[in-house]
Amino acid sequence: MSVRAEHRTDSVLNARDDARAQTGLSSEWMPYLPASTSPFVPDGVDPAGLTWAETVAPGGYTHKVLARGSRLRLDDPTGEACAHLLVYNALEPVERLNVADTLKIPWQAYLKAGTPLLSGDGRVLAGVAEDSSGRHDAFCGTTTEAWNAQKYGDARPEGPSPAGRSLFVKAAAKHGLTRRDLPPSVSFFQGVRVAADGALDWLGSAGPGTHVTLVAELPLLVLLANVAHPRDPRPDYTVGPLRVHAWRGEPTDPRAGATPEMHRAYLNTIDYAEARGL
Repeated sequence: MSVRAEHRTDSVLNARDDARAQTGLSSEWMPYLPASTSPFVPDGVDPAGLTWAETVAPGGYTHKVLARGSRLRLDDPTGEACAHLLVYNALEPVERLNVADTLKIPWQAYLKAGTPLLSGDGRVLAGVAEDSSGRHDAFCGTTTEAWNAQKYGDARPEGPSPAGRSLFVKAAAKHGLTRRDLPPSVSFFQGVRVAADGALDWLGSAGPGTHVTLVAELPLLVLLANVAHPRDPRPDYTVGPLRVHAWRGEPTDPRAGATPEMHRAYLNTIDYAEARGL
């Protein structure tokens, strides 16, 4: 610490004055407060209705509790974001994303518009309402400390190549959850496909300017980690900024399910919500 900086905080009054002098400073990686001040409001969305607006740094994380019916929009402005997502029933976080059911119940291995994100209790936590990317993954989960340490030489959450698992641990702790409460996650904007021989092929991004919009079918606890995809073959830790916006809306009509399985899952969700007066 320089002598000058040390002098600014060498007493309580000086520390207070130094802190107040930072008023008005901002970073490109931060929540916009209030959310209506976001410089990146999605087209057609009333800024006054926003409940969450944030740009997540490359290698960063964020978290939020959203009301039932909320729209959650994720934007990839550079084509390098990778939004690793976990969702929980905010009322009872023991109910959480179940990736296996999310794939097998709709008979669909790939995330796209119309895909429900299901819990292990047969309810829809959230659904994919819009998708202009088409490059997503529900097979690989997120990166671990061991993987990043081996590939990049560093996996510290505060380091140059944080692992998604570490960031999820930090986000979960803000809501009283631990490492044991983290199930496998899904990710958006970096695609993976299963080859004929069973290999997992990384497709990368669809390019800059794509987005995904989710609908919260129950009150949601959302955890997001914006980190490099575990199948990314590039030797450098490559990830771009992630934009996040949310606003209030209505949950999906339970008749929207195109299959008997989907219809039942939405009915289970409605039954749970109505019993709690949501």
